Amino acid sequence: MAVPLLDLSRQYAYLKPEMDEAVIKVLTHGKFILGPEVTELEKKVASLCNADYAIGVASGTDALLLALRAAGVEPGDEVITTDFSFFATAGVIHRLGAKPVFVDIEGDTYNIDPNLIEAAITDKTKAIVPVHLFGQVADMDPIMEIASKHGLKVVEDAAQAIGAEYKDRMAGSIGDFGCFSFFPSKNLGAGGDGGMIVVRSEENYNMCRWLRVHGAKRKYFNDMVGYNSRLATIQAAILLVKLPHLRKWSKQRIEHAKKYDEALAGLSGVVTPVVKESSTFHIYNQYTVALSNREQVQAALNEAGVGNCIYYPVPFHKQPCFEYLGYQPDDFPVTNKACSEVLSIPVYPELTGAEQDEVIDTIREAVG
Repeated sequence: MAVPLLDLSRQYAYLKPEMDEAVIKVLTHGKFILGPEVTELEKKVASLCNADYAIGVASGTDALLLALRAAGVEPGDEVITTDFSFFATAGVIHRLGAKPVFVDIEGDTYNIDPNLIEAAITDKTKAIVPVHLFGQVADMDPIMEIASKHGLKVVEDAAQAIGAEYKDRMAGSIGDFGCFSFFPSKNLGAGGDGGMIVVRSEENYNMCRWLRVHGAKRKYFNDMVGYNSRLATIQAAILLVKLPHLRKWSKQRIEHAKKYDEALAGLSGVVTPVVKESSTFHIYNQYTVALSNREQVQAALNEAGVGNCIYYPVPFHKQPCFEYLGYQPDDFPVTNKACSEVLSIPVYPELTGAEQDEVIDTIREAVG
């Protein structure tokens, strides 16, 4: 039985009448850029995240870019982040002319190791960007303590963690900025690119708002050079239809994860995801196992038509574009190990019991 890694058509089929109506409404009123649906979505996401303000932008990448710019990151500054994430996390730091400074990860959660952050701080450090990888919030309390001690801004890369909780606090609400992605594969996915920044201060809100429209505080009057980064109204309309279902969908992912945990427990060479006690709601944007024999298992999954993906095969410090930073291949041993072992398997809400059994049986047979 073929099992896709993700099947967005099932979600659309479930919501088709409401989604079609929402899109047609936008096409009818014609306010395609920053229309009323964008404003409504901003208010609802701010409320979800227990934040005071939210700003819709064109992508999760832009959310990080604008947040770091609003945080005061300038050419020559340094920004500390994880060595293990989607490329945008480090790419936006470079785009601002700042230097990405990488830190190794925890071996169980794959999130940045807070114990290694302080040693990476210099007099050029401006901000810390923790990533809530695969839907589990990084250990934020020690990160915030370090940031406060050294006067640093914290920009949460919560692209994979909307609705996740850390000690009952919402992802994105703990740092100075919280950045989300609405890429279609996310737990709350649009019909294309989209992103959101949540903030607690009016100053940060206004700066992000101005930056997304070329730096104009009022139309055609530019006090700064900003970006063209606006969340399309049609995307906001789609997200408004999906948002009421987010919590239920995340709980369904958790149920799938529990089934995997039980079925794969004790298998030789298979390590299932670790959920820390501080992670009071892990939303499983991905269900990622560590495999000592990954090539063998992946080959078996591919042969059976079972979707899978390696998130992520190459750490930042080994990317050719970051050679100028001077890191050595053996730096960050925990990240290197993760890159050689991780494999993500289907966990989306619409996954059927029979499909999940197929995934489990294929893995069990592959590891013997």
